[in-house]
Amino acid sequence: MINAIRLIAESRISEAIRKGQLDVEGWRNKPLPMTNDYLVPEELRMAHKILKNAGYLPPEIETKKEIQQIEDLLATCEDERTRVKQIKKLSYLMMKLSCMKGDTLNIENQKEYYRQVIERITVKKSSSE
Repeated sequence: MINAIRLIAESRISEAIRKGQLDVEGWRNKPLPMTNDYLVPEELRMAHKILKNAGYLPPEIETKKEIQQIEDLLATCEDERTRVKQIKKLSYLMMKLSCMKGDTLNIENQKEYYRQVIERITVKKSSSE
């Protein structure tokens, strides 16, 4: 069965090349583009690719995107209440991501990350103080 599919595919590719529908000169002797799916088990790669092409991302990637958005917001945010709210949300997302990866929740492992976040955060005194 697999050999039959392979033969059909090869004949259609050869036919497309012969008709000029497939430009192989641009691809010849060049490496294939790298994909980021080498960490995904082989039996799940097609499903991941289909979901990715449909616009769905694994929960870990969604969480990482949210973390990045909050970090960007914190870098520019001047309202102290918004900043505190976002810091709490960031802390929650970091814990969630850590649990997704199966890591233990140990702040010592992320000391450098939290130091950088704290450096970005400045507490402004209100004029009434």
